Amino acid sequence: MPEFVGQMPKTPLPWTTVQPVQRLEINPQQIQIWSENCQMRLSILADNLIRVRLTPNHQFRPRRSWAITPEDTDFELVKYTVNDTPEFLEVTTAQMQIKLEKSSLKLSCFDSVNRPFAEDLGCCWRASEIAAWKKIEPDEEFYGFGERTGLLSKRGQRLTNWTTDSLDYDTLTDAMYQSIPFFMALRPQVGYGILLNDSHWSQFDMGAAQPETWQMLAQNDELDYYVIYGPAPAQILATYSQITGRMPLPPRWALGYQQCRWSYRSESEVRELAAQFRQRQIPCDVIHLDIDYMDGFRVFTWHPERFANPTQLIADLAQQGFKVVTIVDPGVKYQPDGHYSVLESGLEQDCFVRHADGSIFHGYVWPDRAVFPDFMRPQVRHWWAEQHRALTDAGVAGIWNDMNEPALNDRPFGDPGVKIPLPLDAPQGDAAEQTTHRETHNLYGLMMASAAAEALAQQRPSQRSFVLTRSGTAGIQRWSAVWTGDNQSRWEHLELSLPMLCNLGLSGIAFVGADIGGFAGEASPELFARWMQVGILYPMMRAHSTITSRPHEPWVYGERVEQICRKYIELRYRLLPYLYSLFWQASVTGAPILRPLLYEFPQDPQVKHLADQVMLGSALMAAPVLRPGVTCRSVYLPAGDWFDWWTGEQITGGRHILAEAPLEQMPLYVKAGAVIPMAPVTQQSQIPAQLQIKIWPGTGEWTLYEDDGDSFDYQTGSFATTTFQVELTAEQAIVQISRSGSWQPCPTRVELVGWGEQALEPDRDNHELRFSPPVQN
Repeated sequence: MPEFVGQMPKTPLPWTTVQPVQRLEINPQQIQIWSENCQMRLSILADNLIRVRLTPNHQFRPRRSWAITPEDTDFELVKYTVNDTPEFLEVTTAQMQIKLEKSSLKLSCFDSVNRPFAEDLGCCWRASEIAAWKKIEPDEEFYGFGERTGLLSKRGQRLTNWTTDSLDYDTLTDAMYQSIPFFMALRPQVGYGILLNDSHWSQFDMGAAQPETWQMLAQNDELDYYVIYGPAPAQILATYSQITGRMPLPPRWALGYQQCRWSYRSESEVRELAAQFRQRQIPCDVIHLDIDYMDGFRVFTWHPERFANPTQLIADLAQQGFKVVTIVDPGVKYQPDGHYSVLESGLEQDCFVRHADGSIFHGYVWPDRAVFPDFMRPQVRHWWAEQHRALTDAGVAGIWNDMNEPALNDRPFGDPGVKIPLPLDAPQGDAAEQTTHRETHNLYGLMMASAAAEALAQQRPSQRSFVLTRSGTAGIQRWSAVWTGDNQSRWEHLELSLPMLCNLGLSGIAFVGADIGGFAGEASPELFARWMQVGILYPMMRAHSTITSRPHEPWVYGERVEQICRKYIELRYRLLPYLYSLFWQASVTGAPILRPLLYEFPQDPQVKHLADQVMLGSALMAAPVLRPGVTCRSVYLPAGDWFDWWTGEQITGGRHILAEAPLEQMPLYVKAGAVIPMAPVTQQSQIPAQLQIKIWPGTGEWTLYEDDGDSFDYQTGSFATTTFQVELTAEQAIVQISRSGSWQPCPTRVELVGWGEQALEPDRDNHELRFSPPVQN
């Protein structure tokens, strides 16, 4: 094994190749295969899902308690047929066929009309490394891979899976805060997803070394991956999120505008911030407190002078409609003087990571010398969750986990230092399944987020809470929202945010955002205005800035920018019923909220590389301005009819148009037949007093989801869904409306844009509305 993760020996050892099959055993769910030098297991888990495991060892690795996927036995049995010949083993389900070459154990997959995908070129291993190579089809593109900079498609790139503090990242950065070893491959009519089920250091080479071949490599002695068939991204994500988990439905307030800075340093500063939002009539729901609310950066403490009465502060903010989210870092200040209860209880319960020789590991972060919890142990996660009472008892409604890759230095911050990981040979986990940090590094942020979610569930049991994390791996969506870390106040980073967030969405993480205005540096007024326009599209809408730059509040850039920010934040709040329904879809199906156009139009070759236009759900398309000085831009409209959001003009798609885009306007378009529920403007998210259902002429369907937005009552049926089906005929437009659920919906009016408006009868669950075309002058 190389001394450092990812570093190859100067003279690589030769690869060992697979020998022919000696025997096999066919069971109801699994097919076990033995060759002369390895064993393989094929698990048929669904009609479109198989799991492949291969190891040169005598047995497969045992399942860990922190595994991100379920046991094979948790899946219902699938009917499949087997054709066993001397040369091949063929397995056929209702959606796909798997063909195994017995002489080499090469695996190929085919759809129902015999189109190949995920076709093996070989599998080999050497010195605790194992790799597989597969064929790249000529018109295939690759998406997902979690948090990645650069282009939307990753064909031709090499991508490392290793959670890394990637401060000052740019378009060429490889490993980042999130490590999601999942991607989807798409070409016309065919698509598939690959989840490399491995927490060790790993890497995908998507044609960088060999243009017609992609490779997955893990520093492990077992290859374990899932193949998901799906002709379109939606089917792939539905299955992927089934096996890795889906996001819980967040509180409605978490969809509102969130304001942050490193740092609002005192209670008086926070109160003034809240007063400014309300006096200026700029909607806002959340204020974040960064590390300076703590006493000497000691986690789970309050500064005794600057935040002398946090309970009163948070209660007063709640009266004004604000929630408070506090940052939490994993590093616990090493202050063994008996005056820091978090450290003392952690030491007493042996909660911290130790070296292989048994001594406690120390590193340096904000509180100076620090120790780090071993989140792989359940009892440590329970202990960590309990520490959150110092925050939740004061009224904190959300937790923001930072520095949890984990990020640390070998000497105090401020000195020239070197970023270091936890020791790779540090023991982690309970004795029954103990391993080392080499295996668990990529899981550190995930398990910290799960502990935060556990804390909030225990300590705020009647209210939904919000968790945000910088680091994570596949499955992080079960516990936390994600933001893209320490970006910069540069136009390049505004542009980078869209493909980054879209690929996170295509990796199963729907609740995502980037720091509006850029975290580091000085945003110009023009950049901030354009970023706020883009920010209303982010599922998590938060502005943030570093202590060394100007604040990023909407009013600091002058009256013109303030008016632009107010206009777009108000639009965000008007769209909350539409957004909340998208979050419900994500929680049920795994669908992303912010989507690249290829998600909605996978057969359109024009959109496979298009990243400067995005879909918000299935109905709204934005073409934001991402460069300075631009007042008009080219926009691609996929086939079909579209409407300009601002003017109502109907435009035929399947072509490029030139859109006007003065600083006050972001080009925004609506699909014909779209149904978008809208609320009145409010200063904080709340159940609206009334809804306006806007429908653009055409044929379409939409389901509105409603509940109280705060409690868990929806889990026992206290919600309502209202489905609108729109059909446009030569004589009229017909809107069929069907409602189900016990929640009493808002009073609602239905407007067919340009055709008129009608009120729904509140005492009926099912309606049919007919609209006559407008009289032509």
